[in-house]
Amino acid sequence: MNLNEESPKEVVNKAYEAVEQASKTGKVKKGSNEATKAIERGIAKLVVVAKDVDPKEIIMHLPPLCEEKGVPLVVVPSKEELGASAGLTIKTAAIAIIQEGDAKNIIKDLTNKLKKA
Repeated sequence: MNLNEESPKEVVNKAYEAVEQASKTGKVKKGSNEATKAIERGIAKLVVVAKDVDPKEIIMHLPPLCEEKGVPLVVVPSKEELGASAGLTIKTAAIAIIQEGDAKNIIKDLTNKLKKA
């Protein structure tokens, strides 16, 4: 997954939904540093990264790391929307879902869609 390519609209919407559900009923790590740690520790179930992060260096390491560890990654257009879907009042560059909660089926669905893409 390339950070310049946005995921398809339906995948983006599902990713926001998964983050929203997981932040209410499961557990999420917010920010690129926390997401990186979750991926490296092997506890990330899904990583969602905002495309509009500046500078890009903050998140450039996430796609190859996710690929190496076999973690599904979704690129969404807005860090503001990503933050809001996690229940934050601030923007966030990345979110890692570490406990799915009610988002389990959404994440499974997303993972299957990403494998086909």
